[in-house]
Amino acid sequence: MNGTNHTQGLLLLGLCAGMLGGMFGIGGGAVMVPAMVLLMGFEQRFAVGTSLAALLLPVGILGVLVYAREGTMGWKEAGFIASGLVVGNLIGALFANQTWVPPQAMRVAYGILLVATGIRYMFPAKA
Repeated sequence: MNGTNHTQGLLLLGLCAGMLGGMFGIGGGAVMVPAMVLLMGFEQRFAVGTSLAALLLPVGILGVLVYAREGTMGWKEAGFIASGLVVGNLIGALFANQTWVPPQAMRVAYGILLVATGIRYMFPAKA
């Protein structure tokens, strides 16, 4: 992919991930990372790092404002999740970047996570 197409592809990816994030609360892991790996040929760790960098800025602020205005979000709950995200993200990044963790193993593990999540989401446990 040449530089211009690469840039256009990344901009389109950001637009799609942003729209899906606003609708479903997804984006980085479920949309951007697979697209960068499968469609753009990025290495798994590079795609994850790039996704995290893109999400580092307050990209969700406008979506948050809409959900807050509509009363369909919880600030306290989001604060607890954010606290866990800070610590968990550090632990995950340190693990994923160990030289003894092969990139292919990261791809396989990530694929299993996505498939398992999709199946569980489509067929929820009976209450």
